[in-house]
Amino acid sequence: MAMQKIKKGDTVKVIAGKDKGKEGKVLSVKDGRVVVQGVNMVTKHQKPSASNANGGIVTQEAPLDASNVMLVVGGKTTRVGFEVRDGKKVRIAKKTGEVVR
Repeated sequence: MAMQKIKKGDTVKVIAGKDKGKEGKVLSVKDGRVVVQGVNMVTKHQKPSASNANGGIVTQEAPLDASNVMLVVGGKTTRVGFEVRDGKKVRIAKKTGEVVR
């Protein structure tokens, strides 16, 4: 599998859609879609269960396409590139040239 440009734990900014301009931490990445903390909130009706005895209406983050978010490094948005350094493939911030964790 190819290396992902956006990973869990990254700080990203939404660049398209209803939540354009919001920033948050990536909670999960799967199949080219990302879940960002506090972004793309949806309401969901839940039946009562063992974990939620009352059920009811809950709000939670929904996934959005990874192409609609941009990595934030040092407070600025940047594109992501890849380089081989010391025999390892690493993510590089295109604006600054620094290695992204």
